[in-house]
Amino acid sequence: MAEICCEEAKSTPATAVAAAAAVAVAVASSALERRRRRLEMRRFRIATDLDAPAEEDVRAGKRLRLARTASGSCADAVRDCERPALPERLPRYGVSSVRGRRREMEDAVSIRPDFLSGASKHHFFGVFDGHGCSHVATLCQDRMHEVVADEHNNAGSGEETAWKGVMERSFARLDEQATSWASSRSADEPACRCEQQMPSRCDHVGSTAVVAVVSPTHVVVGNAGDSRAVLSRAGVPVALSVDHKPDRPDELARIEAAGGRVIYWDGPRVLGVLAMSRAIGDGYLKPFVSSEPEVTVTERTDEDECLILASDGLWDVVTNEMACEVVRACFRSNGPPAPASRPDGVAPTAADADAENGSAVVKGMSKADSDKACSDAAVLLAKLALARRSADNVSVVVVDLRRGI
Repeated sequence: MAEICCEEAKSTPATAVAAAAAVAVAVASSALERRRRRLEMRRFRIATDLDAPAEEDVRAGKRLRLARTASGSCADAVRDCERPALPERLPRYGVSSVRGRRREMEDAVSIRPDFLSGASKHHFFGVFDGHGCSHVATLCQDRMHEVVADEHNNAGSGEETAWKGVMERSFARLDEQATSWASSRSADEPACRCEQQMPSRCDHVGSTAVVAVVSPTHVVVGNAGDSRAVLSRAGVPVALSVDHKPDRPDELARIEAAGGRVIYWDGPRVLGVLAMSRAIGDGYLKPFVSSEPEVTVTERTDEDECLILASDGLWDVVTNEMACEVVRACFRSNGPPAPASRPDGVAPTAADADAENGSAVVKGMSKADSDKACSDAAVLLAKLALARRSADNVSVVVVDLRRGI
C-alpha cells in the first residue's frame, strides 16, 4: 500500500504540469481568438465608416432630434437646423349614414376637404336627403361642391354678401341640372328606379340640401328643405338653418301667394304631396316648391365645439340640445383631440367609403381620414335616432371646430 501511495505521490507533479500546460494553451488560444475578432471588428468599422456621416453631422442630428422633442421655446434650434414647416392639417370629422327602416337608401353625403384653391383652407360638407328616388341626391353629392367652387371663383368681395350669392346661384344651377337630368341621359345608360316605375316619374324626384363651407374664420351654411345644421358653442346649440316646412308661417304665405295650397295629409304637405316647401328638383311642384336656399354666415369663435349636419331622420326624433350633448360627451370620453385627419397634408381622393348596414355612399373621403371622436359621435347619434324609432334614412356629419389643435 505504501508503494502504491508513493507512486501516486511521485506522479502528481507531472499530472499537475500537464494540466497547467493544457490550461495555458486554452487561455492562449482564447486570447488569440479574441484578438482576431477585435481585429476583424476594427476592419469592419473602418470599412463602414467610409460611407458614414462625419462626427459633426451625427452630433447635429442628435441636436435636431432633441430640439424637436423638447418642450418650450426652440428658436435657437430652429435657426440652427431650419426645420421644414409642417403641412396644413385637414379638419377632423366623422360620418354615419344608414338606411334605417326604409326599404331604399336615398340619402347621400359629400365630404370635400380643401375644395377651394387659394391660401386659406375651405372645407365642404353636405347632406342630401332624396325623395321619390336617389338620383337627385346623388347629383348633388357629385356636383354641388364643384358648382360652389366655380361660383366662388367668380364671386365679388365681401364675405357675407359674396357667400349668399354663391349659395343661391349654386342651388339654382343644381336645380336646373336635376330638371334636365332625364332628357340628358343616353339611351345606353340603365334605367333609373323611378323610370322603371313610370317614364314621367323623374319629374317627381327631388332632394333636400344642407351644405356647409368651413373656413378658418367663418361657417357658411346653405339650406333648402328639412335637413339641418346645428353649431355647438360653449355648450349651447345654435341653429344655423331653419327647416322649410309647408306650415311655417312665411313659407305658407309664399306658397299661397304663388297660387298653391298646403293640405294636411299625414302632416302639412304642398298640394297634399310633399312634406317640405323647398328642395332641389320636384319640377312638377314648381313654383310652390322653391330651390332657393336660406344662407347664414357665422363667424367662428374660440368657444365653438362642433358642427352637426344631418337629415330629418335624426332631427325628427332628436333635439338640437340632445345632439350637441352627445357630441360633447364623445369628445370628453375620447380625451384630448387626436391629430387632424391626414397629417401628411395630402387631400383625400374622391374615393367612396361604403359603411355597413345599408349605408349611403360618402364621396370625397375615406374611412382612414375620419377622426375617432367625431366618428363615435356620428355613429352614436344615428343609433340614438333608430332607438327612438326614426322611420327615415339617417345621415349625420360631425365636424370638430375646436381651435388651437
